[in-house]
Amino acid sequence: MTTLLIAASVAETAEAAESAATMLEYGAIMLGTALLFVTIFRKLGLGATLGYIAGGIFIGPHVLGLVTEPERLSAISEIGIALLLFIVGLELNPGRLWRLRNDIFGLGLAQVVICGLAISLFVWWALGVSPAAALAIGLPLALSSTAQVLPMLRAEGLLNTPRGERAFSVLLFQDLSIVPLITIIAAMSRAPPGPDDPSGWMLALYTVGAIVGLVLAGRYLLNPLFRLIGRIGEQEFFIVAGLFTVFAAAALMHLLGLSVALGAFIAGVMLAESPYRHEIESDVEPFRSILLGLFFLAVGMMLDVTTVLAQPVFVVSIALAVIVIKGLIITALARAFGNAWRRSVRLGLLLSQAGEFGFVLFAQAAAAQLILPEAASLLGAVITLSMATTPLLMRLTDWLDRREQGRDDLDGPEQSPDTPAIVVGSGRFGQTVAQMLQAKGVGVTLIDKQTSAIERAEEFGRKVYYGDGTRVDLLRTAGADSARVIAFCNDNRDGSLSRASLGAVLEAFPQASVLVRTYDRIHLMEIDKLDLAFAQRELFESAVAMGRAALRSAGFKPEEAERVEREYRRRDCERLERQSSTGDLHAGEELSFREDRTLAQMPGSGGGEEGDEGGLIDRARDEGPADPVRKDEGPHRG
Repeated sequence: MTTLLIAASVAETAEAAESAATMLEYGAIMLGTALLFVTIFRKLGLGATLGYIAGGIFIGPHVLGLVTEPERLSAISEIGIALLLFIVGLELNPGRLWRLRNDIFGLGLAQVVICGLAISLFVWWALGVSPAAALAIGLPLALSSTAQVLPMLRAEGLLNTPRGERAFSVLLFQDLSIVPLITIIAAMSRAPPGPDDPSGWMLALYTVGAIVGLVLAGRYLLNPLFRLIGRIGEQEFFIVAGLFTVFAAAALMHLLGLSVALGAFIAGVMLAESPYRHEIESDVEPFRSILLGLFFLAVGMMLDVTTVLAQPVFVVSIALAVIVIKGLIITALARAFGNAWRRSVRLGLLLSQAGEFGFVLFAQAAAAQLILPEAASLLGAVITLSMATTPLLMRLTDWLDRREQGRDDLDGPEQSPDTPAIVVGSGRFGQTVAQMLQAKGVGVTLIDKQTSAIERAEEFGRKVYYGDGTRVDLLRTAGADSARVIAFCNDNRDGSLSRASLGAVLEAFPQASVLVRTYDRIHLMEIDKLDLAFAQRELFESAVAMGRAALRSAGFKPEEAERVEREYRRRDCERLERQSSTGDLHAGEELSFREDRTLAQMPGSGGGEEGDEGGLIDRARDEGPADPVRKDEGPHRG
């Protein structure tokens, strides 16, 4: 008996070692393939998502067969979807959720319901399937690709613009609709139910209970935990705590038989108002990118290419029908919700593709015996093909943007010479910065997307190139890879200079000093701790100068006016530091002046301490003629 046990143990150990070696081989093959295909597809302007899917098809069991068991990777790779929705949740604090409520629960709900029913009717009519199968096909195809659209909007600096927020709202509701759609497919299932499977009503109760439990856990457990970790100051603790939050929420939902992605999303929402959310987001982002890439690789590997190639007309016609139906309906709905026609068309084109959750729902439908496994492969190819059109449709929306501005014959930055400095925004602010650089013979490339500003500059003999200078690809076209200075002088009223977009610029062009004109105090707090060479609130210096002049006009001596200015700057700096560290606009309120809180009445109001006169940080900079900008000398933020 002992010999048998030892033999069995040795066999299990050998099997485990062989399994580990297989996973190592799979990992090396997949990562190498991802590097190759994503690089190629990015060069072609088709995006990373399609590169991952194409790479998965190439190494999968239906082409080269380098990875023969992609199903073993699906559970791990789906964590990438969960991390994506966790980061989406981090960006959705309750204030923003309330502000976008009409787009989320109005436009988003209408889009899912109407597009789902319209595509289901088309499928029922065109393919002659049963109503249940038509719904199992049409409802998933109504969802768009969050994993493709959001990174594209973020990379181009459009996520916080009205256009980006409207797309974000619709995608958010689509993601929230995953649980109801899974419930609908389960209710229509033809497969015999398992003895432990919950009923639809129990599933709904589990969902509500889990959401309430996660919200309470976030309020009374997670936020105190992150405050404690913040005091310790260990970077690794943030990574561990962030991943623990995602995995714990997802595991709870999985245990209840609910959507893992929904659990991760709720975990993100719980931490959306945390002062440490930016650190959490930056720590989790690399894991999200890798695991989401594995998800799309697994999707490509599980596509049955032989089945798809046997019916190419079916795949192309269904994909085209989905794009046309969704594009027309979303355009009409956006117009009904008060958007201009061009903006409505852009939104319709942007969200016309099918999305990654369709792969999950089609697998669910196949398990429920509503569609055949071969049909799931064909429909997966439909999703992939529709996603392939998104970069092309985005270029079409760019063309519509140019038409909306009134001129399409303006020179783009691809026609600009390489210069040491790029200035984005050619208004009065940008002109001042450009002229000061040109005073020392520094070449400047001016970029603006307002045709009126370009025409006004041309009247004075200044060349301004047309384009959205917050986009990384456009900056690269303008020569940002060799630029020493990138100055964002636009006013950020549209939210284009977000933390994410500026972070993308810093990552893409590490050799350049990035300077930012911030819109207000909140904007400065948002981009705090980015490696910026300069960040200054617009109107701050002119307001302080006028305040000093007002004191002089009120009869105070010059030295007293200067003392008040120094003390105001010091207190404002300290207040801004507290607001940035806590995320609370009311932090440090006791430092501000009021009629009942004058300089003489406040403690610590001595006039000898000059403090930090620039804002958050103000360090002396060597600006000699041989090196007009030195990024390593510390930022100026105010």
